[in-house]
Amino acid sequence: MAAFPALNLHYLLHTTPKPSNVKTPRRLSIRCSDDNPYGKWRGIIPGDGMAYNSECGVLFPENAYRISNTFVPPPRPRRIILVRHGQSEGNVDESAYTRIPDSKIALTEQGWHEAVETGNRIRELVERDGADDWQVYFYASPYKRTLQSLRGIGMAFERQRIAGVREEPRLREQDFGFRETLRADIDIGRFQPPGARSKFMNLVLVSHGLTLRVFLMRWYKWTVEQFERLHNFGNAGMLVMQTGSGGRYSLLVHHSPEELKAFGMTDEMLVDQSWQKTARPGELNYDWMTSGPSFFTHFDENCCGGDSCRVPPDISQVHTDHSSSNPEQQQFGPNKHMFNNSEKLT
Repeated sequence: MAAFPALNLHYLLHTTPKPSNVKTPRRLSIRCSDDNPYGKWRGIIPGDGMAYNSECGVLFPENAYRISNTFVPPPRPRRIILVRHGQSEGNVDESAYTRIPDSKIALTEQGWHEAVETGNRIRELVERDGADDWQVYFYASPYKRTLQSLRGIGMAFERQRIAGVREEPRLREQDFGFRETLRADIDIGRFQPPGARSKFMNLVLVSHGLTLRVFLMRWYKWTVEQFERLHNFGNAGMLVMQTGSGGRYSLLVHHSPEELKAFGMTDEMLVDQSWQKTARPGELNYDWMTSGPSFFTHFDENCCGGDSCRVPPDISQVHTDHSSSNPEQQQFGPNKHMFNNSEKLT
């Protein structure tokens, strides 16, 4: 962040004439990055390579590279590694939640050792790439047990191997908005500065079991029924999303089908993960119509015998007696008039 004000000061003092079709912003403000990397850019200040939006006068130093003639998209991180926190006080004694705020629940001694071991496993995993320039970048829930797990995992890495850490409130327990944040960060290459980027960056998300499962559900667009089949992560357990040959993230690159079935994934979900292994970013799986079983059953000849009036077997057969119901409420039932005939329409 310290370098960005200097860049903007350089722009303000720069004397190179601006083209007539580029308006000088009335008010300048500093931002770390554009959260919408595909915004409408109006021009580049000559000599500076600085991009700005002439409508709001906001400079985005990182995104100057996106609209220059020499722009090269940042490489996607090699992996997104999802890690649940180690064993906590609440995992051992649920009554701890009645005495301690959820955000203050700490790891147990066993949970600390689990986190350290997971850090070693992550290091072994990324070193298999055989690259010299690999690094890890951490996102962590702000809860005490996840931050302590982060410290334990970090024991496996030297300072130069850690590209950065971001405490992310949207990774906390039962907060599910992180997917959009991560996609934007990947698009703008937040993890590495321009000119020093590597395809061997590895992201580690240290969070909570439910939050990580919802993250997967939203990333891969699984249905609620498919989500409910999934088992929780074990303490300090991890799941690896890794880029396949086309550049998309698939769970089948690192994990076996047997491992994913044990996690609760269905055959249909595995078929989609197999497609993800070779697909490219931006491509859609058109053979995956509903990302799960069909929502409609009337196409099945065995269902209701093709009779649209027959009630499907999974519909409750409980009889409803309307004789004791409020007659005014019945006006809005099926095949009833929208309004009572005695009322005037105004």
